[in-house]
Amino acid sequence: MGSESESIIAALDIGTNSFHLVVARPVETGFEVIASEKEVVRLGHGAGDMKQLEPDAIERGLASLKRMRAISDVHGAKLRAVATSAVREAKNRGEFIKRARKEADIEVEIISGVEEARLIHLGARYAVAVGEQPMLLCDIGGGSTELVIASGEEILLSRSFKLGAVRLTDRFFSTDALHPSALSSCRKFVRSMLATIKPEVIELGFEVAVGSSGTVEAVAKLIRKLNDEPEPKSFNRHEFSAKDVTKMLDLLAEAPTVKERAKIFDIDSSRAEIILAGAVILESIALSFDVKTFTYSEYALREGVLFDTLARENLLDHPEDVDPALQSVKQLADRCDDRPEHSAHVSKIALSLFDCLQKKLGLPPASRRYLEAAALLANVGVVVSHSKHHLHSYYVIRNSELVGLTDREIELIAVIARYHRKSAPKQSHSEFAQLEEVDQKLVTSLAAILRIAIGLDRTQDGRVKSVTVRAEDDQFLIFAKASAKADIELNLYAANERRSLLADVLTTKVKVLALK
Repeated sequence: MGSESESIIAALDIGTNSFHLVVARPVETGFEVIASEKEVVRLGHGAGDMKQLEPDAIERGLASLKRMRAISDVHGAKLRAVATSAVREAKNRGEFIKRARKEADIEVEIISGVEEARLIHLGARYAVAVGEQPMLLCDIGGGSTELVIASGEEILLSRSFKLGAVRLTDRFFSTDALHPSALSSCRKFVRSMLATIKPEVIELGFEVAVGSSGTVEAVAKLIRKLNDEPEPKSFNRHEFSAKDVTKMLDLLAEAPTVKERAKIFDIDSSRAEIILAGAVILESIALSFDVKTFTYSEYALREGVLFDTLARENLLDHPEDVDPALQSVKQLADRCDDRPEHSAHVSKIALSLFDCLQKKLGLPPASRRYLEAAALLANVGVVVSHSKHHLHSYYVIRNSELVGLTDREIELIAVIARYHRKSAPKQSHSEFAQLEEVDQKLVTSLAAILRIAIGLDRTQDGRVKSVTVRAEDDQFLIFAKASAKADIELNLYAANERRSLLADVLTTKVKVLALK
């Protein structure tokens, strides 16, 4: 990979509405974000269907590019900048590109709509981790909307439409007060555009619908407010219904002006101005292709550019072969755990115990990965302090950017890790009390398994190689097999000291023994 500074890269998405910068360093088969920046520039605003970049828009864009270049340079990053619909459609794009090169020292790469869709898919499928499930992906930008049907890494259909939140705002919602027929006209226009690919989408089919971009995130956040639900720390993989999109759109349209929309829905004026058009596009996608539920992806074009650049530089293996969730968990463990090899061995033992006890405890198969992640991350709190590090682990996990996981899944992993030592789960603990009853039972069972596994590697050298479980009379016996001639007395003692929680959830006695 070369030196660390040589490997650091930055991706800049020069969009119609905003510019997004991400600076990252490669880590095995992914990347770790070092810095990120977003600026609302409105490069394609008020430009006659974006045939021309207006002089003031160019000046705003260049000023932003200079700041983005400065941030990139601070980290010694190799910068790759891509421009989307506003630049690629503008007749005077040459002026902008030349001035970007001269004044900001940025070489702007104009990408086609199809290439934009490919890069968005590259980023989004990593974040939502749908595997080989057929996926409909929509990314609603300021100037265009990209639609992809894909199965795994294979793109089956890719289209870019001149349907963007800024573009449609300029066309249908440019007056201060909403015209009575504007919403209806916009809806009909968008549906007519999408109708051109409806037969292909229906024929190919999909199992999950994914949405990316600021518009989709903004709509998802407003829907949570509408349903009086608390906002999660992470929106990645957050699901919301198509019916709620229509409800939210109708409520937005009831606010007669942008100013009132911003005030009523507590959003900034720049988002309030374009969210109506963006919500129309999202609703039209749902109605055109019979989408019942959308899943939000935090990753989009800029992350796709990072992946693509890493691959070009031979700094990345194939991300399609990797579980993004597990990969991000391991990255966090490598950064924060002072003994990650110990945690990895604990994880191995814990998963063996899970496989033996899953049916008895009534654990859903999906919870196996929660246990694995919690075992790998149980000790990340030592980066704060070894004292009470189980409490610090909860905080570190809960506030880290773990991809491929929902907010609920991150919470479960954090709480399981929090209970890997010391006090058992109690209703007096706020993070435990806020869980639903079914999740409380899940956390308690998985934490009980994790405690035994940690005890069995008390020597932190992997001398317990495997475990088996046997039900006998009125108790469960856990047998630990040691490596040749290894003394595991301390490990057995530590595991038996930690068995009470597992005995409680099994409602029977538990004993940990050496396998003779």
